[in-house]
Amino acid sequence: MAQIEAALAAAREGYALAQASSDPASIAAAGREVRYWSSRRASARVLPSPVDISEVRFGTTVTIVRDDGREQTLRIVGEDEADPAKGSISHASPLARSMFGKGVGVSLKLDTTTRKSPL
Repeated sequence: MAQIEAALAAAREGYALAQASSDPASIAAAGREVRYWSSRRASARVLPSPVDISEVRFGTTVTIVRDDGREQTLRIVGEDEADPAKGSISHASPLARSMFGKGVGVSLKLDTTTRKSPL
């Protein structure tokens, strides 16, 4: 929620700057950003971390082992929070969707040529 609030604040600042410039295209673009982030804030829900960690679901932290043996820990989060470089992926990503409902120790094989899970 804090990330959405920050994005909305930045959008509002951009809108104020656009209005000061009197450029209709800039004002329209900045207005769209404000509406977008206002809508995201209105529909956002803060969910607690899952208590039951027997299967993968939204909010779960998982560790994956790649074919080359490297391990990577990821948390499944909302689209606005996702930042793979920082260890979080969107619940809508093919990787997250392929893991939903799976338990500890389950092996999955992902089709990396199409970037989609065969599951």
